[in-house]
Amino acid sequence: MEKLIIFILLSIPVVIISWRSLFNFRSHGYYRFLSWECILWLFVLHYRYWFVNPLGILQIISWILLVLAAYFVIAGVLKMKRAGKASKYRDEKGLYQFERTTQLIDTGIFQYIRHPLYASLLYLTWGIFFKHASFAALPVSLLATFFLFITARYDERECVAFFGDQYRDYMTRTRMFIPYVF
Repeated sequence: MEKLIIFILLSIPVVIISWRSLFNFRSHGYYRFLSWECILWLFVLHYRYWFVNPLGILQIISWILLVLAAYFVIAGVLKMKRAGKASKYRDEKGLYQFERTTQLIDTGIFQYIRHPLYASLLYLTWGIFFKHASFAALPVSLLATFFLFITARYDERECVAFFGDQYRDYMTRTRMFIPYVF
């Protein structure tokens, strides 16, 4: 019961942040919300194990993934704010202000992967999973990964609709989540 209460309390701000896209099944924000909920559930399952056996191999893997997650989100947001030329005239209600880019970003971290923010969530998911790897958490981690993949695909549709062939060309030069791999 304690875990459910914690999950519900942590979900409240996620619902508030995501309210614009909660009922738009064709928006990347809808699937991003579902992935956030999976990540929250993983956190609730594993928060007690955060610092248990700090030098164990799973903890080391976890911390590497969590550091990567932090780097990718910081590098991605900073690059979007500096180079994306976000504009309120890009009136897509499901987008946050920093996402309303009018300039295709293909430098910095974006020259290697198209979705550094979703990659950060992917690394966060597996970083939390490895805090205390279990069969109970595996389906939730896989579900979060699936939702992040769907989120990226819907985001790509939105980007192709806005940027056109320029974004299609960009897709041929970059990977989705892992530089040079996937």
